[in-house]
Amino acid sequence: MTEMFAIAGFLAAGGFWLSAMRAREIAINAARRACEADWVQFLDDTVALSRLSLKRQSGRNLRFARTYRFEFSDTGNNRLHGSVQLLGARLVTVHLEPHRLDPAQDLSALV
Repeated sequence: MTEMFAIAGFLAAGGFWLSAMRAREIAINAARRACEADWVQFLDDTVALSRLSLKRQSGRNLRFARTYRFEFSDTGNNRLHGSVQLLGARLVTVHLEPHRLDPAQDLSALV
């Protein structure tokens, strides 16, 4: 009987690990796309998990809510912070700290 609990524990841990790796890949891709869209450099090509909790998704089952942090640069000489929030495998938000506009961008279009 204890072997069954041990096997169930290993299977649960393996499932959590696979879910975490998939969520991390989603977060990396979302951060990379957000940086490309804002013409900034995604630094270190990675994200770091900063928060993990359980939340209910639209009255459905409980899902893991994960917040990942990453760094980017607008000039190449600094490090700014961004975050990606996921609920399960669904992207909720991507936030970039305020940064400079791309210097090659035509600023007259903004006036």
